Amino acid sequence: MANGPSQPESQSQSQRPYPSVSLYGVPFSRMDMKETVAYLADKIASRTPQRVVTGNPIMLMEGLARPEFMRVLATADLIVPDGVGAVWAAARVGQPVKERVAGIDLMHELLREGDRRGWSAYLLGSTDEVVRAAYEKLVRQYPGVRFVGCRNGFFTEAEDEAVVARIRELAPDLLFVARSMSTQEPWIAKYEKQLGATVMMGVGGSFDVISGKLKRAPALFRKLRLEWLYRLIQEPSRFGRMLVLPRFALKVIRDGANVLKPTEPS
Repeated sequence: MANGPSQPESQSQSQRPYPSVSLYGVPFSRMDMKETVAYLADKIASRTPQRVVTGNPIMLMEGLARPEFMRVLATADLIVPDGVGAVWAAARVGQPVKERVAGIDLMHELLREGDRRGWSAYLLGSTDEVVRAAYEKLVRQYPGVRFVGCRNGFFTEAEDEAVVARIRELAPDLLFVARSMSTQEPWIAKYEKQLGATVMMGVGGSFDVISGKLKRAPALFRKLRLEWLYRLIQEPSRFGRMLVLPRFALKVIRDGANVLKPTEPS
């Protein structure tokens, strides 16, 4: 077991095997949902590990403040534009993405494809109650997927080795991780080479929605790009975190074309 994060070589935008737009040095995919699923399906078929980040402005702002977190984002194999702010920023700098690829939607689309292809999946994160409820619902929804296990996300660094070893033993095609942002992405990056999974993807609060603990925003809210507001109504404690969004918008407007260049964290 490695003692520190693995340090994959940073891939430049030109080296990416798909169209991308760099936002503060983080290359966001410009593929749509269908293309993204097809890309990852090919990686699963060839057993080529992929660390997938569902990127948003809060992550970018965290990365600008913390160089080590920015490295975690920038070195991922695939960063999809999960947040509407990332979609807006790409359009603002003249390199629009085809569409928002929301993490929870990508998770379902991958499971739908896995249902057809007989892929295996493991769920890691949230509380025991939530992850088990999500697991049971997904087992019923996608009977063709081999759900090989689940466990909560509340474990210490001392327990990492056992958690990683269990996942490696099961070698799932799909590993979905739902932990806090500050833990989720660095943890996947640290152990990506030891996990033995093919697609490793952080899904944030998706298990809460799938389990029924939280409701997802109605289609109208999503169409109007107000899913963040609906979630804030359900979780008022997120208010402080949401204040990052206008700060990000103002920064993008102020920085202009410099958004496309790697930026020294401040």
